[in-house]
Amino acid sequence: MKRFLLWTLLLVLTAPALLAADEPEKPWQYVNANTLRIINKGFNDTEREYSRIPAYLRDSVRADLWDRQQCSSGIGVRFATNSSRIGIRYQLFWNTHMIHMADTGLKGTDLYIWEGDSVWRHVNTNRPYLADKENKIVESTYVSNLDTTRMTEYMVYFPLYDGVNDVEIKVDSTAVIVPGATDIIDAGTKIVAYGTSILQGGCASRTGMVATNIIGRRLNCEVVNLGFSGEGKMDQYMARAMAKIEDADMFVLDPVPNCTEMMCDTLTYDFVNILRKARPDVPIVMVEGPMYPYYRYDSFFGKYLPAKNAAFRKNYERLKSENPDNLYYVTSDGLDGVEDDGTVDGIHLTDLGFLHYADKLTPILADILNQSKKEKK
Repeated sequence: MKRFLLWTLLLVLTAPALLAADEPEKPWQYVNANTLRIINKGFNDTEREYSRIPAYLRDSVRADLWDRQQCSSGIGVRFATNSSRIGIRYQLFWNTHMIHMADTGLKGTDLYIWEGDSVWRHVNTNRPYLADKENKIVESTYVSNLDTTRMTEYMVYFPLYDGVNDVEIKVDSTAVIVPGATDIIDAGTKIVAYGTSILQGGCASRTGMVATNIIGRRLNCEVVNLGFSGEGKMDQYMARAMAKIEDADMFVLDPVPNCTEMMCDTLTYDFVNILRKARPDVPIVMVEGPMYPYYRYDSFFGKYLPAKNAAFRKNYERLKSENPDNLYYVTSDGLDGVEDDGTVDGIHLTDLGFLHYADKLTPILADILNQSKKEKK
């Protein structure tokens, strides 16, 4: 008798779930992200929709740099919808994998929701399982059972270390979906950040945690991510290309980790000067390279890392002496929190490291932007 009652109770408790499992899924509509509002993209004339440097540079850049710029790091899409569910479908360029970085950061995507009062909240991250292995198609649902009585603003960040094609936001077939409001992640303010693998996002656990995306949310502005793993070497063609980003309000330069001491000494002046001459009214922020945790114990790096920064700073001081306007310098002190478990591998940052990085840069960049806007009025 007891066993019969137990089975009866189990059937009653599981019946709704069984019925729900048998119900057909409500239909979706798939909306191409390029019909919504793409953010954090510096150039329109790219070879692929979500690559990061102009197509005309293909024959000028090193092959490795061309590969790194295929990654969609920093790029995202803004939209508003009244859908009860939100998901995504996209094609990966490589379906890459690295031993020291989570796939959710490498090739996943993050959904954020705008809660008002300058607050963005992380909703969910898609785990980039391949729904179609042959064509490298990822499809996931972030969240269900949303409020459908109002339009809500959202943002999705694309993969950091893989490229994407044909990105589609999926919502209820009957839902309304429109481009996001331009005053949220202000379309009128754009920071262009240039640097290395650290800037690109190595090794954030998810895409919203790369420093450029954190800074963009905090300052309510677009931040173009021109970080290229192993390839932030102050090539003059990159400075000339960056100078052509007409709506740039600031340039942030963080190339030291990819440069030798000699490169910091011989390349910095000309790279910065190209930007200064082409865009004299746009502030430039030069960021020192970080002190990796092992520099305290490795006698070679204990001297070499400070020497690279010294060469970088020497060029800053030369440039500053020639023209003090719109040129700023950020030291490595407390830059990335490497002394507090801020790295994955002694170099690339954890989410904690990226928070330290953003904590240091955000108030500095905010003050410079505010000062620049006052001067332009």
